[in-house]
Order: sequence, then structure tokens, then C-alpha cells
Amino acid sequence: MSIWFRLGEFVTRISSSTRSGAADVVDALRTIFVGDPELRRKVAFSVAMIALSAKMAKADGIVTQDEVRAFRKIFTMPAEEARNVARLFDLAKQDVAGFESYAERIAGLCGSGRPNCGMLTDILDGLFFIAKADGVLHEREGRFLHRIAQIFQIDEARYQAILARHVELGDADPYVVLGVERGQPFDEVRKRYRKLVAENHPDRLIARGLPQEFVAIATTRIAAINAAYELIEKGLRHV
Repeated sequence: MSIWFRLGEFVTRISSSTRSGAADVVDALRTIFVGDPELRRKVAFSVAMIALSAKMAKADGIVTQDEVRAFRKIFTMPAEEARNVARLFDLAKQDVAGFESYAERIAGLCGSGRPNCGMLTDILDGLFFIAKADGVLHEREGRFLHRIAQIFQIDEARYQAILARHVELGDADPYVVLGVERGQPFDEVRKRYRKLVAENHPDRLIARGLPQEFVAIATTRIAAINAAYELIEKGLRHV
């Protein structure tokens, strides 16, 4: 059954209650689908992506068509379910609660494994994917994303690796993407590359809560990791 159907079921269920904001929607995830932790992770991921995308759009002040297209590329959904996504997006955008409040609630869903939590890293990666869709990471978007990383307890090295996958950082780019220092033996670079490919395979991400409908995040990440490795390998061949 599509995650969008289950998300629609969830939105309908909580919208009939007395809850007043999307931040409360995030809190509702703690008790709904409690008997199905895998489904709860997938719905939580979807809610987080939609809510924080809305908050990022509000922080930036301008929603470009490129960003809308990027949003739809990640959020591939049947037309009949689009209205539920739109309801949640609008609720988050209009909610008076700040994005930090949302991020704190979402981070809490990771429980004791919060530092560098895989699900939170995937959410941040998805937000970068949308933010840079117009070819520019705007200053306000950059501040927004860095603050999200801090709240998610994603360490600076991992944040820089995510950033490097989406933004040109100059000559250090491929090394930052792989999280290795220049001067490392190539065997160590290759070992790190293989570890990243294994960790970020779409099947591995789906197993930890990334819905099937969001595989664009996984495939984009793998493409960036492969490109970084190829650049390093090519550069070392010419040394």
C-alpha cells in the first residue's frame, strides 16, 4: 500500500481532532501506528519532509518553480493523494510555530540514537535537494539548513559532506563528499567509498525508514559519491 495512502489516512485522522498546528501533527506520530514501527518511521519521514520543506520555503521567502519541481520529484504521488500533502504543507507554512520547534519534535522521533541519526540525515539531504534545485543555495536557506543540522545533532563533518554533495566547494569537493582527508592512501579512500556505497544503497535506506517513493534522494546521493570517488581516482592517476 502506498505511503501516500497511509499519509492521507494519518492526515485525515489527526485533522478531525482538536490539534491546531502541524507541530502537533508531528507529536501525534508518537502514538499513531505504534503497533507498526516500520510504517511509523515512513510516515514520520514523509511528514518531516513536507513540514520542513514548507518552513524552508517560508524562511526563504520565495518558492521558485525549480523548487516546486524538485519537491514533486521527491514527492512522487498519485493525483488523488496530492491534496493531503498540500493540506499538510499549507498547515506547516501557516503555523505560527517556528521551524526550530518542528525540528526538535522531529529529532525526538529518533530516540536514543539521535546523534547522526540516519533518518534525520536523510531528511536534511532531501531538504538540500529541494533548496538547491534553482541552482543557488540562498543565504537564508543555508542558515536554515545548518540550524536544522545542529538541532538534529548531525556533526559538522557529516554536515559538510552533505553540503558538498549539493554545492560546489572547489578543489576539496570530492574529499569532503567522501569524508576523507587529502593525503590518505588510496586504499583507505577506496575502503571509505565502498562503505558509503553500502550504507547509502537505496535498499539500506528503505530499511531504515526511507519510503520507496523517496528513492530520488538515495539515487542522487549515490551518484554524488560515485562522482567524488571517480574524481579522486582520476586525479591520483595523474600524480
